[in-house]
Amino acid sequence: MPLSDEDGVVAVRAARTAIDAEVAGRAVDLSFPRTFSERYGVFVTISLYPSGDLRGCIGYPEPVYPLEEALIGAAISACHDPRFPPLTPDEAKGCTVEVTVLTPPSELDFTDAEDLVSKIELGIDGIILQARGRRSLFLPQVAPEQGWDTVQTLDALAGKAGLRPKAWTEDGVRIWTFQGEIFSEAAPYGKVIRS
Repeated sequence: MPLSDEDGVVAVRAARTAIDAEVAGRAVDLSFPRTFSERYGVFVTISLYPSGDLRGCIGYPEPVYPLEEALIGAAISACHDPRFPPLTPDEAKGCTVEVTVLTPPSELDFTDAEDLVSKIELGIDGIILQARGRRSLFLPQVAPEQGWDTVQTLDALAGKAGLRPKAWTEDGVRIWTFQGEIFSEAAPYGKVIRS
């Protein structure tokens, strides 16, 4: 981190190539710049165009794989996001692709719910919640896209983990934050922009 704008273009184009190959049943064969051999967490998001509705989003929150490997794995997996039917070739042509490259998550130290809320910077921080053996994650762009404040974001994150909304205020909850560099297609197969 940080990625150059050129690396961002490479990342989005690679994710698009992997998605197109996956929905067509072809193998993915790509080469990457040397910077992509470093380990990063990464998410690939597929959205309907022009509505922006989510069609798939899968990734790796921890930097466990080289970026090139994590990027291809996330792109292929996003085609099979369990929340949706498998992506079809026709659908893929009408979707945009977004890549978010993550900093390593950092666990927050907080005393109570009010302290936690004060330590999260919406639009900058992605959030991971862990409670009662469950875990969920929102990328930094989710809260602004949904128009949520911090409390609404944490309630939704708890809900995503299958917990009641205020579960994040209870004892034993662990929260991590991370930041992300976001690159996306302006339109399907269009210009890649940094968000």
